[in-house]
Amino acid sequence: MDGPDSFWAKLGPAEKAAIVGISTVHNYGPGQFLVREGDPTRNVLIVRSGHVRVLNADADGRSLLVALRTSGDILGELATLVDRPRSATLQALDAVEVLTMHGPRFATLCQTQPKLAWVLLGIVANRLRDGGFLGVAASGGSPMRRVALLLLELAVRYGKPSGEGIELTPPATQEELASTMGFSRETLARVLRELRGRGVITTGRVQYTIHRMDELKRLAR
Repeated sequence: MDGPDSFWAKLGPAEKAAIVGISTVHNYGPGQFLVREGDPTRNVLIVRSGHVRVLNADADGRSLLVALRTSGDILGELATLVDRPRSATLQALDAVEVLTMHGPRFATLCQTQPKLAWVLLGIVANRLRDGGFLGVAASGGSPMRRVALLLLELAVRYGKPSGEGIELTPPATQEELASTMGFSRETLARVLRELRGRGVITTGRVQYTIHRMDELKRLAR
């Protein structure tokens, strides 16, 4: 279960064995919630397989997509640092299997495993710096630029090369993605239609294929 730059991939055999020793395995079906924003739970999760959407509620109560996590990623890591309610909702996008640890036990493990603590610190720092999908929304510029940035982020993190280009499965509906970027579903549909017309992408019911990465990068500048 190792995404190439994931938390799990950065650990050594000793750290992985220690985590497995204090974990239980849980499975979730598509659409099921692992945790909800505001919950008092303190479990820490590591994704073994599948994809998990990270959602935040805005002032109007709408769910905004913050990030997408996949194999090898750690979730709920802030539970080891602060005793506060959950800061985000975690929802399975497809069939998901996770390792689940009690937060305080994981915190104790970090205190005895320096490499584990260092890797966790790096993950937290990178997430704070990068801002996830909300970082794309806050980046400004035209709808075309923001959609291009979002597609690039999805492609780099989760895309799979194929004979046709880079294939990816959107982590949310068009309405949810548009809301995250601060404009309407109709605006997003118009931008995607324009990208299709230029031959940059093709879209299916559950999958996008990026054919011209260089053009997407140019549009994202």
